[in-house]
Amino acid sequence: MKIDQPTSKSIDEYIAGFPPDVQEILEKIRITIRKAAPDAEETISYQMPTFKLKGNLVHFAAFKKHIGLYPTPTGIEEFKDELSAYKNAKGSVQFPLDKPIPFDLISRIVAFRREENLAKAAAKGKKSP
Repeated sequence: MKIDQPTSKSIDEYIAGFPPDVQEILEKIRITIRKAAPDAEETISYQMPTFKLKGNLVHFAAFKKHIGLYPTPTGIEEFKDELSAYKNAKGSVQFPLDKPIPFDLISRIVAFRREENLAKAAAKGKKSP
Protein backbone atom coordinates (compact mmCIF):
# COMPACT_ATOMS: atom_id res chain seq x y z
CA MET A 1 0.00 0.00 0.00
CA LYS A 2 1.23 3.49 -0.65
CA ILE A 3 2.43 5.03 2.57
CA ASP A 4 0.96 8.42 1.70
CA GLN A 5 -2.34 6.96 0.49
CA PRO A 6 -5.29 8.62 2.23
CA THR A 7 -7.98 6.51 3.84
CA SER A 8 -10.39 5.42 1.12
CA LYS A 9 -14.14 5.56 1.58
CA SER A 10 -14.91 2.99 -1.13
CA ILE A 11 -13.23 0.18 -3.03
CA ASP A 12 -13.33 2.33 -6.19
CA GLU A 13 -11.46 5.08 -4.37
CA TYR A 14 -8.95 2.56 -2.97
CA ILE A 15 -8.21 1.05 -6.39
CA ALA A 16 -7.90 4.50 -8.00
CA GLY A 17 -4.97 5.28 -5.68
CA PHE A 18 -2.64 2.81 -7.41
CA PRO A 19 -0.76 2.77 -10.74
CA PRO A 20 -2.77 1.46 -13.73
CA ASP A 21 -1.13 -1.99 -13.78
CA VAL A 22 -1.95 -2.56 -10.10
CA GLN A 23 -5.45 -1.11 -10.58
CA GLU A 24 -6.08 -3.76 -13.22
CA ILE A 25 -5.07 -6.58 -10.86
CA LEU A 26 -7.12 -5.16 -7.98
CA GLU A 27 -10.19 -4.80 -10.19
CA LYS A 28 -9.80 -8.41 -11.41
CA ILE A 29 -9.58 -9.60 -7.80
CA ARG A 30 -12.70 -7.57 -6.96
CA ILE A 31 -14.60 -9.14 -9.89
CA THR A 32 -13.35 -12.61 -8.93
CA ILE A 33 -14.63 -12.14 -5.37
CA ARG A 34 -17.97 -10.76 -6.59
CA LYS A 35 -18.49 -13.78 -8.85
CA ALA A 36 -17.66 -16.22 -6.04
CA ALA A 37 -19.82 -14.38 -3.50
CA PRO A 38 -22.40 -12.30 -5.39
CA ASP A 39 -24.42 -11.74 -2.20
CA ALA A 40 -21.48 -10.23 -0.29
CA GLU A 41 -21.39 -6.54 0.60
CA GLU A 42 -18.43 -4.35 -0.40
CA THR A 43 -16.93 -2.05 2.19
CA ILE A 44 -13.62 -0.72 3.50
CA SER A 45 -12.41 -2.24 6.74
CA TYR A 46 -8.95 -1.90 8.29
CA GLN A 47 -8.27 0.53 5.38
CA MET A 48 -8.59 -2.39 2.93
CA PRO A 49 -11.21 -3.47 0.41
CA THR A 50 -13.43 -5.91 2.28
CA PHE A 51 -16.30 -8.19 1.42
CA LYS A 52 -18.77 -9.09 4.16
CA LEU A 53 -21.42 -11.78 4.27
CA LYS A 54 -22.72 -12.70 7.72
CA GLY A 55 -19.43 -11.30 9.01
CA ASN A 56 -16.04 -10.68 7.39
CA LEU A 57 -15.57 -12.79 4.28
CA VAL A 58 -12.26 -11.62 2.82
CA HIS A 59 -10.01 -8.53 2.67
CA PHE A 60 -7.41 -7.71 0.05
CA ALA A 61 -4.80 -4.99 -0.32
CA ALA A 62 -2.01 -3.86 -2.62
CA PHE A 63 1.53 -3.36 -1.41
CA LYS A 64 4.75 -2.38 -3.14
CA LYS A 65 5.63 -5.90 -4.30
CA HIS A 66 2.55 -8.03 -3.64
CA ILE A 67 -1.19 -8.30 -3.23
CA GLY A 68 -2.28 -9.44 0.21
CA LEU A 69 -5.36 -11.63 0.56
CA TYR A 70 -6.86 -12.11 4.01
CA PRO A 71 -9.44 -14.94 4.00
CA THR A 72 -9.16 -15.69 7.75
CA PRO A 73 -7.17 -18.62 9.14
CA THR A 74 -9.74 -21.18 7.96
CA GLY A 75 -9.43 -19.97 4.36
CA ILE A 76 -5.66 -20.37 4.52
CA GLU A 77 -5.82 -23.77 6.24
CA GLU A 78 -8.33 -25.22 3.75
CA PHE A 79 -6.06 -24.41 0.80
CA LYS A 80 -2.68 -24.74 2.53
CA ASP A 81 -1.22 -27.12 -0.08
CA GLU A 82 -2.03 -24.81 -2.99
CA LEU A 83 -0.94 -21.75 -1.00
CA SER A 84 2.40 -23.32 -0.02
CA ALA A 85 4.00 -21.77 -3.13
CA TYR A 86 3.28 -18.32 -1.66
CA LYS A 87 4.40 -16.50 1.46
CA ASN A 88 1.56 -16.94 3.91
CA ALA A 89 0.70 -16.68 7.57
CA LYS A 90 -2.17 -17.78 9.80
CA GLY A 91 -4.79 -15.62 8.06
CA SER A 92 -3.05 -14.12 5.03
CA VAL A 93 -1.26 -14.88 1.79
CA GLN A 94 0.95 -12.73 -0.43
CA PHE A 95 0.73 -12.95 -4.22
CA PRO A 96 3.85 -11.33 -5.77
CA LEU A 97 3.09 -8.66 -8.36
CA ASP A 98 5.80 -10.02 -10.66
CA LYS A 99 4.07 -13.43 -10.96
CA PRO A 100 0.64 -14.38 -12.35
CA ILE A 101 -2.15 -13.87 -9.79
CA PRO A 102 -4.03 -17.17 -9.17
CA PHE A 103 -7.55 -15.85 -9.78
CA ASP A 104 -9.05 -19.38 -9.88
CA LEU A 105 -7.57 -20.15 -6.46
CA ILE A 106 -8.87 -16.83 -5.08
CA SER A 107 -12.32 -17.72 -6.40
CA ARG A 108 -12.27 -21.11 -4.70
CA ILE A 109 -11.05 -19.62 -1.40
CA VAL A 110 -13.84 -17.01 -1.46
CA ALA A 111 -16.47 -19.67 -2.34
CA PHE A 112 -15.23 -21.75 0.61
CA ARG A 113 -15.39 -18.74 2.95
CA ARG A 114 -18.90 -17.88 1.69
CA GLU A 115 -20.19 -21.36 2.47
CA GLU A 116 -18.41 -21.31 5.82
CA ASN A 117 -19.99 -17.99 6.84
CA LEU A 118 -23.46 -19.04 5.67
CA ALA A 119 -23.19 -22.35 7.56
CA LYS A 120 -22.06 -20.58 10.75
CA ALA A 121 -24.94 -18.09 10.47
CA ALA A 122 -27.45 -20.93 9.90
CA ALA A 123 -26.08 -22.85 12.89
CA LYS A 124 -26.40 -19.76 15.11
CA GLY A 125 -29.97 -19.29 13.94
CA LYS A 126 -30.88 -22.87 14.92
CA LYS A 127 -29.57 -22.56 18.47
CA SER A 128 -32.16 -21.93 21.12
CA PRO A 129 -31.72 -18.71 23.14
